[in-house]
Amino acid sequence: MNKTYFLSEMKNEDADAVAMIEQECFSLPWSKEALLASMAQSYSYFVVAKTEDDIAGYGAIYVVAGEGEIINIAVKGEYRRCGIGEAIVKELLCEGRVRKAEKVFLEVRESNAAAIALYERCGFEKQGIRKNFYEKPTENAVIMWKEA
Repeated sequence: MNKTYFLSEMKNEDADAVAMIEQECFSLPWSKEALLASMAQSYSYFVVAKTEDDIAGYGAIYVVAGEGEIINIAVKGEYRRCGIGEAIVKELLCEGRVRKAEKVFLEVRESNAAAIALYERCGFEKQGIRKNFYEKPTENAVIMWKEA
């Protein structure tokens, strides 16, 4: 498997592959239509990690009124632990700065230790809990913030 990748802004033609990644990674995945509708918003930025012949992962951030929210990050199973997730987070933070975000936040499942460790490596700090935020299964979300 090719672990060489590059990041680029997500295009409409990437939506099918990203929807498949959503299916693999999340219990309540976004549909292709939901991805396309979100991408069309002026406040959103989506990035994909591409290999020579595959999309390995993606992420998205919304920036509104000086605040950024990382809404999704997902990496296909076979590409995990290759630095792709961290590269996506850093790209989203960079775009947040370009769009004048003063702070960036995200929510992550309380049980997702690998993601929490990744976000902490990227400078996020735990700031609170949203009780029963997630479904399938019901679980708390850890709220994490970072100054931009």
